[in-house]
Amino acid sequence: MAKILVTGGAGYIGSHTRYFLEKSGHTTVVLDSLERGDARAVPEGMLRQVDLRDSEKVKQVLREEKVDAVIHFAAYAYVGESTQRPEMYFINNVGGSLSLFEAMLETGVKLVVFSSTCASYGIVDKVPITEDQPFAPINPYGESKVMVEKIMEWLDKFRGLRSVRLRYFNACGGEPGSGLGERHDPETHLIPLVLRAAETGEPVTVFGDDYPTPDGTCIRDYIHVSDLAEAHILAVEYLLKGGKSDAFNLGTGKGHSVKKVLAAAERVTGRKAPYTMGPRREGDPPELVADAGKVWKALGWRAKRAGLEEIVRDAWETRRSSEPNI
Repeated sequence: MAKILVTGGAGYIGSHTRYFLEKSGHTTVVLDSLERGDARAVPEGMLRQVDLRDSEKVKQVLREEKVDAVIHFAAYAYVGESTQRPEMYFINNVGGSLSLFEAMLETGVKLVVFSSTCASYGIVDKVPITEDQPFAPINPYGESKVMVEKIMEWLDKFRGLRSVRLRYFNACGGEPGSGLGERHDPETHLIPLVLRAAETGEPVTVFGDDYPTPDGTCIRDYIHVSDLAEAHILAVEYLLKGGKSDAFNLGTGKGHSVKKVLAAAERVTGRKAPYTMGPRREGDPPELVADAGKVWKALGWRAKRAGLEEIVRDAWETRRSSEPNI
């Protein structure tokens, strides 16, 4: 068992990963600025409120806590915002990561799991998407993640910083009984938006129904946040056992359209999920689905909660039973 520093551990995916790390027997410490995280998502005494860009304070936490490895979630993650203020995303996502890596190297912590994204691939020619698909991000958010991945490759080659970069697709759902859920502010993720529509009667906007898909709406690979959390644990344990640096997709390998999500939400909630049709959003590809064969072979990970209705049911249950954690 190891001591793991979770950056951004007061956020949606970070808090779930911290929860599962503890269930698996690891000790955790959370580092979060709380600019976009919620202290209520972290057990008392576990949070260190630090901005990643303050490298000296990060070093202090690493030394005092005697950390064995880092799981790095802390980043801005709104695509639209990144197009309005690109410089903010590069300063925070890239600058913060560099500050963290500097602190790790100076304190002898050389294992890190990085929260990356399928946005690094941009608009693809083929699905399912494999890890050898070239980087082609179409927004500053995706570009910031690509830049960090490339930095990590150079730091592995010349400084011995071993890493696993996990490129995940559409994170969603929640772990029942954890006290955690998904409520971003502003909310941009489809499933909570659809559930909010079912809850309030206020329509959600569907962006485009003229895509070359069976029902005309975009198809995405929705992955349960609990499966994501378990993948991060396998990745950090892989590094602790001496595994070499690598990158893996995290997805179910199956896509669902926006209209299928709407239908699933109506079945789960027993309520109408009203929607209005809007125009396509610029840069939205018709279909994004992961090929997750590589991570199965290397880490033995496969999505266990892959059914759309199960994902929506857990999202609905945690939405109704938990405080917002982002």
